[in-house]
Amino acid sequence: MIQKLFVFIGYFLVVLFYLCTPLQAQEKNEIHWLTFEQLEDSLAVKPKKVFIDFYTDWCTYCRKMDKVVFTKPVVIEVLNDQYYAVRFDAETDTNVTFSGQTFINNQVGKSRSPIHQIAQLLALREGQFAPPTLVILDETFKVTARYFEYMDSEKLLTALE
Repeated sequence: MIQKLFVFIGYFLVVLFYLCTPLQAQEKNEIHWLTFEQLEDSLAVKPKKVFIDFYTDWCTYCRKMDKVVFTKPVVIEVLNDQYYAVRFDAETDTNVTFSGQTFINNQVGKSRSPIHQIAQLLALREGQFAPPTLVILDETFKVTARYFEYMDSEKLLTALE
C-alpha cells in the first residue's frame, strides 16, 4: 500500500514538473503582450508605463523586430518588468473597447490599407501611418514618445529608459 502511494506521488511529481516547466520557460522568454482590454484592466489595478507596438502583417521591419529585437532577453525583461506591452495590428477589423469607448476600423472596404481608429489616434505622423510605429505612454496614459521606424535592441532599450 505504501509502495503504491510512493509510486503515485512519483508519477504525480513527474507530470507536475513537465506541465510547469514549459510555462515557466515561456513566461521568461517571451514578452507578455496584452490586448487593449487587458491593458485597461491592468492599469486599473496597477498603473505602469505602456509600450505599444503598432504593426501590419505585410511590414518587413515589423517581422524583423519580432524575430530580432523582441526575442532579446534584456528587451523582454525590461518590457515585462517596467511596462505593460501591447501589440496591435493597425489594419485589424476587430472592434476594441477601451475606457468606455468602442474603436473600429471604419476604413475596411474603403481603403487598400485600412487603419484602425486606435492606430489613427495614437500612431499617425503627419496624418499617415507607417509601420512599425512604437508608442510609449506614462502611467497616466499620456504619450511621452513615438518612434516611426525599426529600432534595434540597443536603440529600443535607450528609448525605454
